[in-house]
Amino acid sequence: MMMTSIMKMTNISKNKSMNEKKIPMRICIGCNEPKSKKDLYRVVKLPDNTLVVDKTGKMNGRGAYICKNAECLDKAFHNGGFMRSFKMRISADQLETIKKELENDR
Repeated sequence: MMMTSIMKMTNISKNKSMNEKKIPMRICIGCNEPKSKKDLYRVVKLPDNTLVVDKTGKMNGRGAYICKNAECLDKAFHNGGFMRSFKMRISADQLETIKKELENDR
């Protein structure tokens, strides 16, 4: 009996305190690095196969995360990150539309 109570106490001390919040991490489809969700943009594929930047992070549709710089956007286009995430080809026009939306948001 005493051994189980000691084991329970050590498990409690190993866990993070109740006040610490877990930071949600997501992987950028351009550089493939895990980053904080708030440091990334979310791009959403709508049912009509259009892509939009989700500024709220709560839009319905398939989402993928990308860093807040143009280099990662270009990498995601050229390395197939968008194609992998959305299971569809992305045209250069769609890429330009996303770039404009991201530039307007900065």
